[in-house]
Amino acid sequence: MIAARLLPRIPLHCKARARIALLAVAAVAFDPHAAPAAQAGSADASTWTLDRLMSTLGQKKSGHASFEETKYLAIANAPVTSSGELVFTAPDHLEKRTDNPKPEDLVVDGDKLTIARNGHQYTLALTQYPELSAFIESIRATLAGNRFALEQVYKVAVTGSGDDWTLTLTPRDSRMLKTISTITLTGTRDLLHTVAIQQADGDHSLMRLQNDAAN
Repeated sequence: MIAARLLPRIPLHCKARARIALLAVAAVAFDPHAAPAAQAGSADASTWTLDRLMSTLGQKKSGHASFEETKYLAIANAPVTSSGELVFTAPDHLEKRTDNPKPEDLVVDGDKLTIARNGHQYTLALTQYPELSAFIESIRATLAGNRFALEQVYKVAVTGSGDDWTLTLTPRDSRMLKTISTITLTGTRDLLHTVAIQQADGDHSLMRLQNDAAN
């Protein structure tokens, strides 16, 4: 599992929750509204560059979406599904509120990760876990449209057009590669539709987002 390798010093009761958190933070780059400026011009694949995608994703400063996530784990006999909602507020606040199968709240705020479940709350300082911090900050860089920060940690590739783009992130750090092989995000302009995480051990997850146009 992801967090078991990234967070070796975290007590076992925190690790299980941190695993879910790492799968959650990959979904921060969602936005419920298409920006008018981003809709202008051609959606031709030849003109949809990484810079253009970063600019489009970074235009909105908050968002809300419902999610359905499916995890395929070697230790599970069947896929594990969960659902709930994601809330993001710039520059660095993310909430993942899981309703099913069990209530759980994950909050990333600044350099702090808070996990609440079953009446208990755990807080992790991201500064104590550089690899975890780099993972989260790189995803935040996607939302912020910060190509430089994103490419400090990942090899970044964009394919498709504005109406159907795919962003593939491959870790540069060999230690991260032992845990995460790739993160693949798909979307339409400033709307993120899916986030797929492929782990080095074969486990993987797929999160589907339904953006809430009312927010």
